Amino acid sequence: MAFESLSDKLQNIFRNLTGKGRLSEADVKAGLREVKLALLEADVNFKVVKDFIKKVQERSVGTDVLEGLNPGQMVIKIVNEEMVSLMGSETTEIKFRPSNEITVLMMIGLQGAGKTTTAAKLAGKFKQAGRKPLLVAGDVYRPAAIEQLQRNGEKVGVPVFAMGKADPVNIAKAAIEHAKNTGSNLVILDTAGRLQIDDRLMEELQNIKASVAVDETILVVDSMTGQEAVNVASTFDEKIGVDGVVLTKLDGDTRGGAALSIRAVTGKPILYVGMGEKLEDLQQFYPDRMASRILGMGDVLSLIDKATAIVDEDEAKKLSQKIRKAEFDYDDFLKQMQQLRKLGGLGGILGMLPGMGKLKDIDLESGEKQMHRIEAIIHSMTAEERSHPDLMNPSRKKRIARGAGVDIAEVNRLVKQFADMRKMMKQLPGMMGKGKKHGGFGGFGGLNVMGGMFGRNKFPF
Repeated sequence: MAFESLSDKLQNIFRNLTGKGRLSEADVKAGLREVKLALLEADVNFKVVKDFIKKVQERSVGTDVLEGLNPGQMVIKIVNEEMVSLMGSETTEIKFRPSNEITVLMMIGLQGAGKTTTAAKLAGKFKQAGRKPLLVAGDVYRPAAIEQLQRNGEKVGVPVFAMGKADPVNIAKAAIEHAKNTGSNLVILDTAGRLQIDDRLMEELQNIKASVAVDETILVVDSMTGQEAVNVASTFDEKIGVDGVVLTKLDGDTRGGAALSIRAVTGKPILYVGMGEKLEDLQQFYPDRMASRILGMGDVLSLIDKATAIVDEDEAKKLSQKIRKAEFDYDDFLKQMQQLRKLGGLGGILGMLPGMGKLKDIDLESGEKQMHRIEAIIHSMTAEERSHPDLMNPSRKKRIARGAGVDIAEVNRLVKQFADMRKMMKQLPGMMGKGKKHGGFGGFGGLNVMGGMFGRNKFPF
């Protein structure tokens, strides 16, 4: 999980600070020494850590903080604010030309960073936002790079312009003309990478940029390379010029040093972060939300955004009405489980909820297995039984247990918990979004009471 190691250490440090009640200047300095070590172990740039600790300490040892009602919480607030500032404060958007003009994005980066996949994900996102993108296969060296882009283009429904192994500069020029002739207003150039930075790579990228009017040069870096990602960003910016950065594989980076260092070292904003393989796993970067996640405060806003993008608003409203009237049935339950998976499963949701870093005893693997067993039980019911849960009786339960290959006790437990859940539905009006912004999330009210059905642990959805 992203930032897991750093987040755990920071939460322990802050727990000690808030547990003291009154704080002395020595207490604050001792706590910040531990924060400094935690950041260095997370592979954050040394100069960045030094400047960060200095700013936090200057703000934290003042009279207003140390003599306040809750100095420990004030220190945490200061750390949060400085961390947001460190990562850029404001969310940076890619700048587009008017829809009747062509915007050109050039994707650059080393091999293995996820450049080709990210290009397709961006194309899919911008297509959903109303743009008419064209992907351009400009990596003519890496084996199967063109085929990979074409497959990814098909997945997101975006056309791919390719000229085989032609000169990348000529490909870029021809792609712009093709975009003009076909009505595309966004061209995304996928360029070649190397295993390491060399003069040939830089010269090729410089030539492409000189031959076509590139609006935004977007660098894709692998967050798991830590300090090396920051070094790569600095070199590419110096040689080519970078407008923004996409950090990939952040879901597998437990340290997070690159995310905390890149903006401070290069001055370039992080535009998006990759948190998985799916299109929706490429998330816009919000410095305040990321700081909140690192400090163990969760990221509920991103969870809501993700849910809103996944759930059909009309379906969500229908489901909300059924939940309010306690008419939630087994078919609705199956839909909720499917949507839970789209959100990243139990682990994906827990990582975005406040305080979940403390729940180390939750067996997520067992929870996922239990979800599959519940699905098998429900699929063994008739359509009438799924839509009318009250029909359940001993003979029906025995037949369902045989069909699902489970013990009758599991069916009895599901039926009882489902009945209890329906009773709770009327108590959930506060979780139902009423405005358009949260309408999609309203359909996830049932998840709040589904958690306890995935094993002995209770998941506070």
